[in-house]
Amino acid sequence: MEIKLIKTEQDYDAALAEVERLMDADPDTPEGDRLDILTTLIAAYEDRHHAIDLPDPIDAIRFRMEQMGLSRKELEPFIGSRARVAEILNRKRQLSLEMIRRLHKGLKIPANVLIQPTRQEHAL
Repeated sequence: MEIKLIKTEQDYDAALAEVERLMDADPDTPEGDRLDILTTLIAAYEDRHHAIDLPDPIDAIRFRMEQMGLSRKELEPFIGSRARVAEILNRKRQLSLEMIRRLHKGLKIPANVLIQPTRQEHAL
C-alpha cells in the first residue's frame, strides 16, 4: 500500500488493514516508521469524520461519582453547600469557573468536558 492522505472510507479501511499487518513492527525500522505515519493519518481522518462529542458536564460528574462511589455530600468540597450541589446536579445552576477548577483538580474530570454547555443550556 502506498502511503497517501486518507480521503475516503475506502482509503481509511485500507489504512486500517495495513496498520493491522504492521502491528508487530519494531520501532525505528522502515515498517515501524510506516506504522507511525499511518496511525497519524488515521487519527487525523477519525478526528474529522468520526468525531465523538464530549459528554454533558453534569452527566460527566454523575459518571465520576458512580465510578468513585461518591455521594452528593462528598461533592460539597468541590461545588459548595448541599443546596448548591443539588442545584448543579438538577441543572438549576451552571458550574462556576471555580467549581470547574476544583472538580478538574479533585475528581480528574477533564476541564474541556466541564466547560461544555449542559443539556439544559442547549435548549435555551
